Amino acid sequence: MIVLLMQKKNTRDIHIDITNKTMSYIYQNIDTTINIDDLALSFNISKIHLHKIFKKQMKINIYESIKSIRLQKASNLLLTNKYSTITQIANICGYSSHSSFIKAFKNRFEQTPKEWRNGGHEVYSNRILKNSLLLNSMPTFDETKVRIVKTEDKKIYYIRQKGYIREEGKKKWQQLQAWALTYDLKQYQQIGIYHDNPAITQHNKCFYIAAISLDNEDKLLNTSLPSNILKGGLYAAFDIYSKEAEVGWFIKWVYHNWLPNSGFETTTDPSYVIMHKNHFLENNELDATFYLPICNT
Repeated sequence: MIVLLMQKKNTRDIHIDITNKTMSYIYQNIDTTINIDDLALSFNISKIHLHKIFKKQMKINIYESIKSIRLQKASNLLLTNKYSTITQIANICGYSSHSSFIKAFKNRFEQTPKEWRNGGHEVYSNRILKNSLLLNSMPTFDETKVRIVKTEDKKIYYIRQKGYIREEGKKKWQQLQAWALTYDLKQYQQIGIYHDNPAITQHNKCFYIAAISLDNEDKLLNTSLPSNILKGGLYAAFDIYSKEAEVGWFIKWVYHNWLPNSGFETTTDPSYVIMHKNHFLENNELDATFYLPICNT
């Protein structure tokens, strides 16, 4: 019985690892044609088996996941990257055909990319945020606090969460906290990674990652927790503090207010916060530095 349980746990860990690596591959190659055959070959499994593993873990098939991620990225870039044409944004998000992008976008958001960019997103956003604190929440933020910085790559250990759900997020951070205590880790950064804009993405489809970056990995000899590289580059950095622990309003402000008027554009890379006080673990109080990927127009 014990052997059987261990085998099931090992199989589950392998499947979670494959799924995480597949998601990372999709995000890193969202601007290209993603070859599922090559991906399956890299795991030494068949394409059919990869599809089954992914569907079981994510409750959605790989192709639908790729399509959803591309459109969610595009919906954000249409608002933030006002100097980029619709065709350029389609290409950035992996669409080689302008017409196929428009068709897919309209099926997803019930309006064309042009209509979305010209204010149609507000109707969609209001529907998503109908019962959310983000609906009319756009606090004034001191723009003199914005710093333009260049960051280095960071190795992270992480847990992925689908859906911006506070209680689920707390559980993920408690799991990471227990992991750190298990290995007697004391010097590390707590990082929350946001792949989606919650003001224009249905909250049950938003991806959030709870992650830890270690100052010293000497004590970490072996772990089943997945790891990845948080890519360094050019970022706008904002020091934020909130007793209400609502990061969503800040993401909304950054993408919808600051970025379109900043002279910069963003990329398909995720924004993230390095937390000095983790609101999931410390009585809802947030003290963090928010990093927004930027590029020159």
